[in-house]
Amino acid sequence: MESCIHFLISYFCPSLLESFASLPFNSIACVLSPCSKNQRFDANSWSTPNLPAKLVSKVMLTFSAVFGVIVYRITTAAALSFSTNETTRSNVRVTVTATAVIINLVVVLILDEIYGAVAKWLTEIEIPKTEKTFEERLILKAFLLKFVNSYASIFYVAFFKGRFVGRPGRYVYVFEGYRMEECAPGGCLMELCIQLSIIMLGKQLIQNNLFEIGIPKLKKLFRKLKDERTEVKEMDTNQSKDPQQWDLDYILEPFTGLTPEYMEMIIQFGFVTLFVASFPLAPVFALLNNIIEVRLDAKKFVTELRRPDTVREKDIGIWYNILSGIGKLSVIINAFVIAVTSDFIPRLMYQYAYSQNGTMHGFINHTLSYFNVSQLKAGTQPENSLFAQEVSFCRFKDYREPPWSPHQYEFSKQYWAVLSARLAFVILFQNLVMFLSVLVDWMIPDIPKDISEQIKKEKTVLVDFFLKEEHEKLKLIESFIARDKQKRRSGTKSRRTRAASFSQCHRSPKGSFTSFSSQHTVV
Repeated sequence: MESCIHFLISYFCPSLLESFASLPFNSIACVLSPCSKNQRFDANSWSTPNLPAKLVSKVMLTFSAVFGVIVYRITTAAALSFSTNETTRSNVRVTVTATAVIINLVVVLILDEIYGAVAKWLTEIEIPKTEKTFEERLILKAFLLKFVNSYASIFYVAFFKGRFVGRPGRYVYVFEGYRMEECAPGGCLMELCIQLSIIMLGKQLIQNNLFEIGIPKLKKLFRKLKDERTEVKEMDTNQSKDPQQWDLDYILEPFTGLTPEYMEMIIQFGFVTLFVASFPLAPVFALLNNIIEVRLDAKKFVTELRRPDTVREKDIGIWYNILSGIGKLSVIINAFVIAVTSDFIPRLMYQYAYSQNGTMHGFINHTLSYFNVSQLKAGTQPENSLFAQEVSFCRFKDYREPPWSPHQYEFSKQYWAVLSARLAFVILFQNLVMFLSVLVDWMIPDIPKDISEQIKKEKTVLVDFFLKEEHEKLKLIESFIARDKQKRRSGTKSRRTRAASFSQCHRSPKGSFTSFSSQHTVV
């Protein structure tokens, strides 16, 4: 057995022998497949249990990039706050937000290209058995990496920014003196809208439109220059000066599949659905982008790519499961955006539970808590005060007990009431939307009623036709059987008559035989 495997490996891929030379026979477990001479198999790196760790390490790269942008926000805001220019100090938040979003966009575009190659490398390490399995695993890994890369900064602004800053007298500091960044006084919803709009529009404009046309042209030019340098020029007088069509087709970029096109639409679908509550114009911009991209893709497929190989498929495969998962996840995320990121629930609670006249008058004062400035730590007091008189108490946005309370600066009853209302809204919103989606799915069938009836009629006609054919075949078989029985009966009767006449000849007396012979003699 060992010599047999040794022969197969040496025949299909001789380079594997060097990798397996140091391994015992029982530890060799591989899939033999034809490989090129330059291909080399690294037996030490082929270990599927390490794939989750490698995938997590690539995801941590995205988180580290997001953390780097957070550090940039904190340090830049602190530096601009000490500026001597009044205009610069007044526009610190706008400047930091705009520049940080642009940096996030550049990082997303760069990591998207890196993650595509990383996903392919991780899939090749697994050595899938079939092409379909390879494609499904590649799509899943690429989607997970690009999902984290595209939405990590947006998730941070929506659900984490301003949640862990602490309170006056007990702020959370990073890097020995820099406070964690907070949301604007109106909340993080507007910043979330800016973050989502810039990343979505920039990604569609640069990656989905410019890259789709520019990169194939650059690859085509590079391949053409490379072929001209390596091609041996032969003088042929019979050759036409104009290049043939197959030469022009060979210069085009090879078709690599529809996975990049599907991935663009999936990421765009995530931008449109996951945070649509914060940016309602996202579907409009997605529609405008798709109208432009249809023509760009048509030009790319006709003039920039080689003709693709046709493959018969029954559906879109794993993409349907991804779309279904994003649709269900979007319901939960939008529920949390409405309940947690926005002030919808606190305003509703104040209007119907705490307001004396049922209006929003006094809502801002209701959301502010008191703090005794004498309890500030040394070195953290404001150097300059805008007020002429001495300030004893300041206000900050939070639901906490006042300093004269026995449980000072702890979360108040209003905080827990608003928190419970937010969680109740998330549960009700999620179940209501899921119920409505199931109801709409039941009311609007996948196949229209007239088409389903037509399909039933066609099936009925086909069944009747097949039954009629089977009935005719049965009649024909019965006729053959009847003829065969008649032939058998006629043959049996003839044999019986011959046998009866023969037996009469043997049973007749001697005289009759003599008379017969005499009659024969006479004749």
